Amino acid sequence: MAKRILLLASGSGSLARAILQAVKDDQLNVEVVELISDRQSHVLDVAKEFGVKSTLVDFSLYDSRVTWGAELANLVRKEGVDLVVSVGFMRILPEAFVNEFPTINTHPALLPLFPGAHAVRDALAAKASITGSTVHWVDAGVDTGKVISQISVEISPEDTEESLHERIKIQERKLIVETLKTFAAVGLEK
Repeated sequence: MAKRILLLASGSGSLARAILQAVKDDQLNVEVVELISDRQSHVLDVAKEFGVKSTLVDFSLYDSRVTWGAELANLVRKEGVDLVVSVGFMRILPEAFVNEFPTINTHPALLPLFPGAHAVRDALAAKASITGSTVHWVDAGVDTGKVISQISVEISPEDTEESLHERIKIQERKLIVETLKTFAAVGLEK
C-alpha cells in the first residue's frame, strides 16, 4: 500500500508539479491525498490539473497564527497522512503542528548555510561559489531541522538572484522526488 502524503504549497507549484507528475508517470509510489495552500495561488490550479483535492486555508483570514495552525492541523489530521511535504510553503509552521505530523521541507541552499526566506540572495551576497538545495525535517526553528538530502549547484560570476534560483529549482525538483522515492521504499530517518 502506498504511503499517504499531503503537500503544503504557496506559489507557482513547480515542486508540487514535479511530485504529481512523478506519481502520474509511476515513477513515485505515494498517494498525494491533498494539497493545502495558505493563499490563493497557481499551485491550486496545479492540484486541479492532476485531480488532487486542494484546500485554501488563507492565512490572512485568521486572527492569529495559532488559530490558523489549529485549522491546518485539523485538516491534516482528517487525512491520516504518513508525511507532510512542504514545497514552497512560505509560512513557518507552529511547533505543535510539526510535533504531531512528520513534516519535510525543501530549501534553496545547502543548510545549515543560508537559512530563511532569502537564501539565494544571501548566497550571492556572501560570494559563495557553491549553493544548492536541501530537503530537511521541519522543527520549531527556521530551517534548523535535520538534513535528509542535499544537491549542490555551482554559482557562476554571471548569476543574478533570478538565474541562480531557477537553476536551483531544477535540482530541487529532482531532489524532492528522489527523497520521496526513498521515503516510499524504506522511510526517512528522523
